[in-house]
Amino acid sequence: MAGTLFFNLVGKDAATEARAGVLTTSHGDIPTPIFMPVGTVGSVKAVHQHELAQDVEARIILGNTYHLYLRPGIETLQVAGGLHKFNAWNRPILTDSGGFQVFSLASNRRITEEGCVFRSHIDGSRHVFTPERVMDIERAIGADIMMAFDECPDGNSDYSYAKKSMELTHRWLDRCVKRFHETDPLYGYEQCLFPIVQGCRFADLRRQSAEYIAQRTEVGCAIGGLAVGEPTEVMYEMIEVVNAVLPQDKPRYLMGVGTPANILEAISRGVDMFDCVMPTRNGRNGMLFTWEGTINIKNKKWERSFESIPGGLYTDGEYTLAYLHHLIKADEILGLQIASLHNLGFYLSLVGTARQHILDGDFDAWKTRVLPRLMVRL
Repeated sequence: MAGTLFFNLVGKDAATEARAGVLTTSHGDIPTPIFMPVGTVGSVKAVHQHELAQDVEARIILGNTYHLYLRPGIETLQVAGGLHKFNAWNRPILTDSGGFQVFSLASNRRITEEGCVFRSHIDGSRHVFTPERVMDIERAIGADIMMAFDECPDGNSDYSYAKKSMELTHRWLDRCVKRFHETDPLYGYEQCLFPIVQGCRFADLRRQSAEYIAQRTEVGCAIGGLAVGEPTEVMYEMIEVVNAVLPQDKPRYLMGVGTPANILEAISRGVDMFDCVMPTRNGRNGMLFTWEGTINIKNKKWERSFESIPGGLYTDGEYTLAYLHHLIKADEILGLQIASLHNLGFYLSLVGTARQHILDGDFDAWKTRVLPRLMVRL
């Protein structure tokens, strides 16, 4: 099959490691830096696909292998023709390997060299994930970008466990790569595989893992196992260590991160791709992200604030802070939709604006100006 997945760098900030690029896939081009809304079970919570595409202008969404495997099930997705057809999303999709979800089931799973035996959080049924099985599942889901099966240790794991876990992840990666390259896509378009760097909070392990991943010929790279309990400054340090090793000509995906400030700091350290449940999860709980800081819309101070919701999709007065306060306090579903869309719109605007400043050559100065405001609680 002709290659249709590749990455082009189109700009770099002179004062930082920030980059702008384009990741080309069979379902469209992805400008980077990019944020990927999380659609765990094939749906971004409280948001229609046409809103994602037209209002938020999402270029790629994320699905979860573990959850999709359990429900609706791989057989259903295959009969449907893959996740793109099943959920009516014709832009790129990335699937994580399910590793984080499996390993978070601490009392319901057992790790071996072969893989992981776990019990479903839905009905307690027994299942086995191996690197080969996960590759087959992700082929069946049909994501444009597939993640390798890895173990994600706790951020506070000791050195001995972190090293053993990283080495297991590397052995599993070898098996993932083999399986990926001995199988074909199922739906007539190319898929690609991203290896994942592990190593917890230890710089020498992170460097070793990045070197192992850098030897691969795959299209991109991912950085896993961060934002899982370690201090923020340690996360930034590990990003710097890893990105000093990973190839310059491949996109770098920081998994599961994070706040607006986290994202800008990671962009400045050379990260290209992000996902996080924070925009939608926090939105459903009444937190709005804006260019002037975060708003807890549940607070009484917003009860009679009849100005537009700032810095998002609704600055034309369609919805006011007071109205959203009322909806959230009244547990109205529309409130969850508005808050989720606002936050996703803000996150996409954040990375899009960062990209433009990288191309304009003033990213570092812009970041320095905007970062303190983003961290304010209004």
